[in-house]
Amino acid sequence: MQAKITLIIGGGIAAYKCLDLVRRGRERGMSFVCVLTAGGAEFVTPLSLAALSERKVFQDLFSLTDEAEMGHIRLSREADLLVVAPATADLMAKMAHGHADDLASTVLLATDKPVLIAPAMNPMMWRHAATQRNVQRLRDDGIAFVGPEAGDMACGEIGSGRMAEPAHILDAIEARLRGAGARGTGPLAGRRALVTSGPTHEPLDPVRYLANRSSGRQGHALARALQEAGAEVTLISGPVSLPDPAGVHVVRVQSAREMAAAVERALPVDIAIFAAAVADWRPAHEAGQKLKKSSEAPPAIEMTENPDILATVAGRHELRPPVVVGFAAETEKILAHGRAKLARKGCDLICINDVGSGKDVFGGARNAVTILDREGTSRVLPEMDKLDLAREIVAIAAGRLS
Repeated sequence: MQAKITLIIGGGIAAYKCLDLVRRGRERGMSFVCVLTAGGAEFVTPLSLAALSERKVFQDLFSLTDEAEMGHIRLSREADLLVVAPATADLMAKMAHGHADDLASTVLLATDKPVLIAPAMNPMMWRHAATQRNVQRLRDDGIAFVGPEAGDMACGEIGSGRMAEPAHILDAIEARLRGAGARGTGPLAGRRALVTSGPTHEPLDPVRYLANRSSGRQGHALARALQEAGAEVTLISGPVSLPDPAGVHVVRVQSAREMAAAVERALPVDIAIFAAAVADWRPAHEAGQKLKKSSEAPPAIEMTENPDILATVAGRHELRPPVVVGFAAETEKILAHGRAKLARKGCDLICINDVGSGKDVFGGARNAVTILDREGTSRVLPEMDKLDLAREIVAIAAGRLS
């Protein structure tokens, strides 16, 4: 049976992507009914949307024929999912405060179906305190997000604010349609989960930093798998170039100390998975100005140890999550080093990556791990897509929780 999507198109330049979204979505077996705002109609035409969706496009709240049949109620109730793309700052503000002054906002207020939004706006608008307050309110109301992504903007600025690409939005739609991520369903329904992901950047001066090769793809996949299983998920991510998993609360950090503080604020949780490649050390002193190259020898960099986030959380007496999962990236003596880290950190499970020479783990689409538990047993998960691997890891962690 076809999944029925009501697509609400806001007034932003990214509205043109909705044409591709509808076309590709139909290839995946979805049907679309489009609601076009007045702003959205400045960028795409009703004729284009109708041709691609093969359905009537709705625009007017006061349409005599549509409202005689209670059109806004039908649009809000007959779909399996409502998608807002692009979700402008204005449209998000209306949603957060319950406004209903046009067809789009009225449909959103009248619905009893899940809602997924893809924000798109100028980076300064996205970062503005008012927008972030609205984002938090919408998350609290159960609205799922996909994006925004970082990059060049139509306005000429660079930063977070680009609407997620159609393929990413469709992935998020499919995740919501599976139903496992909806509130109250799935094996982890009612549970809270925490995931760390990506690298950390440790500043040397205002220009340079120390980092590692982590892309965050495995950590982000774990967050998505936990959300699919019904958990309320907080993803604490270092600097990555990945879209936010749908329905997941994302906290962005730069350094290990920022990540440690964000983890502390996210507790208590039922499952904590520490997949981030946190830098073990940082420069002891961050230069206030850019270090200049000279004819003398390169400057000596004094290093100091970063907080051990995994060991700190696993070793707590109060607020220790019932299940704590760590990751170990090793290049030699894989099992021996993994067992030593499991004992040293005090976690319940550790997932060991072989990242030795020739392995395309960092940034790659596939991964393989060996999982060790504190009882001394091991389980090998062969190479597979990182999302599939994440689902396997989540199933094992959920089994320990139950």
